[in-house]
Amino acid sequence: MFAADSAVTLTYAQDEHGKDIINVLPHGNKVFNLHRDLPICAMTCGLGNLGPESIASLAKDLRILLMDSTSAYWIDPSKYSIAEVADKARKFLFDEKFCALEDKPKTHMSFYIGGYSSGASAPERWLVKIESDKNSSPSPECLAGPGSNGLSWGGQPDAIYRLVMGLSAHYDDALTKAGVHPTISTPVIEAMQTGLQAQIVHPAMPVQDAIDLADFLVETTKRFVRFLPGADTVGGDTDIAVVTKHEGFKWVRRKHYFSHTLNPAEVSYGARYPVEKGKPGHAGGKDGSA
Repeated sequence: MFAADSAVTLTYAQDEHGKDIINVLPHGNKVFNLHRDLPICAMTCGLGNLGPESIASLAKDLRILLMDSTSAYWIDPSKYSIAEVADKARKFLFDEKFCALEDKPKTHMSFYIGGYSSGASAPERWLVKIESDKNSSPSPECLAGPGSNGLSWGGQPDAIYRLVMGLSAHYDDALTKAGVHPTISTPVIEAMQTGLQAQIVHPAMPVQDAIDLADFLVETTKRFVRFLPGADTVGGDTDIAVVTKHEGFKWVRRKHYFSHTLNPAEVSYGARYPVEKGKPGHAGGKDGSA
């Protein structure tokens, strides 16, 4: 289950002091289908662009490469893994795109990838990070392996952290400022994390309930951030996608910036290549046209 708001932070340039000039726009896309035919989803937060290209556009570029059997990024549908997809996403976003920028941004970026490896009976989640201030990107991190369950969140995490974990994400700073030594604070923190965490996720919970939970957590974050000092870095519509073992990738809610009267409703996820007239396509009218 992937759910995200639509606010994106774009870096325009740097001022005379070397600080990023940024703007927050409310109509970005943060959830992506990374392969038309496979149960793979991605979601981003943090930096909304790499140079002149939005992360949304780059995610679609990556999708084309993952599906192109002549590309070095191609994944074999019969024997791929989510770990492999994460490795290739890191190579594309960091090695190929970020490192090529002359003026590199200072804002971090997170790119979550989840779904089912070929032949797998359980999903997994991975995280690709670009640590802009260090000009680095660590190896993709496995957040949840096959058979694991739980929540992963990023961007503006404090609202969900307070709700689920029972305390602020900045509890360690508060204890340090209070003069509590790490030898004392560490076991206290571990005890609080274990004892206060809300058990709101079950691996077998119905899909609709998982959708409702994801929607609730995003909406709670939106309303929490609205009243914090500073820009509304969380807001806009909520996009939700679900990846299941048998149905694969499905959109639950997705904003459209085009008129349905001018663009016929999709019957799948959109044609990747033109189709011959009279043959079924992935999108558009009876002849498959877009």
